[in-house]
Amino acid sequence: MSKQAGGIRKWMLALLAGAALIGHAYAAKDIVQVGDAVCTRCHDEGEAKPVLSIGQTRHGTMADKKAGTCTACHGESPTHVSKPSDVTERPKPTVNFGPKSSTPIEERNQVCLNCHQGGQRTHWQTGPHAAANLECTSCHKIHSSEDPVRDRQTQPDVCFSCHKEQRAQVMRPNHHPIPERKVVCVDCHNPHGSAGPKLMQRDSVVATCYTCHMEKRGPFVRSHQPVTEDCTICHTPHGSVNDNLLKQRAPFLCQQCHENQTHQQMVPNPEGAVSGAASFATKLIVGRGCLNCHTNIHGTNNPFDDTNSGRALRR
Repeated sequence: MSKQAGGIRKWMLALLAGAALIGHAYAAKDIVQVGDAVCTRCHDEGEAKPVLSIGQTRHGTMADKKAGTCTACHGESPTHVSKPSDVTERPKPTVNFGPKSSTPIEERNQVCLNCHQGGQRTHWQTGPHAAANLECTSCHKIHSSEDPVRDRQTQPDVCFSCHKEQRAQVMRPNHHPIPERKVVCVDCHNPHGSAGPKLMQRDSVVATCYTCHMEKRGPFVRSHQPVTEDCTICHTPHGSVNDNLLKQRAPFLCQQCHENQTHQQMVPNPEGAVSGAASFATKLIVGRGCLNCHTNIHGTNNPFDDTNSGRALRR
């Protein structure tokens, strides 16, 4: 081989090597710019778990400027796209989701939080769901046109799949109308985190309850402390075997705070009755219905109502 031919050969090899590098760079660029087209070469409607249904959601609506490509969530995933010849199974995308995911949960959730910021997700990082290592796709269906947790008819079922104790409570005789779907979980709770306790939508339990039960809010001339402290001191909000969602029946509930020493236990004989002839029912107060006398237990605006004085309502 002449020196000239050898030089041409080396030049051609260098050119091919450079072209390969450029081609690889353009391939990566192609994944980013037209990633959906690259992905849909394999992912189509015939799959057992079709991904193209994402086109029917806000994530895939191209008219929505916030809609991204597949790589916006899954990363460029070059080995997944090219499938190296020395492996039998195609590698997973750079960021993959689901119970068998190899991507750390924090990284998966951050993909969602890159777009879904602020507002009701401000407290996600410090919330109990994040602490329990839940990922967004534990509750949300991303590729499906129907997201059960965002549908009021199916949302409670999604929550009850983990919160089984609350599922049992709403089946009790007295309950908030959650089974009837007149009230759903997010009416009271913010699953993404809250500044208040128990993932409340407001800063406190009472503030959340007052959203619907405004007549209990007051302010009252005579007030009952639990009404301004925490409704769950007396009530079980999801459901109870007692009327009015009470934790216990009166007087047992009342006696949790109002001990016997603070109440007159005996009533005098009725006027005109023979001494000692008063019946057991007329003599005992403790053990009887507190609401027979204390009718406005949430509070009253009657300053002359002796049965609802500050003493009678104290806790």
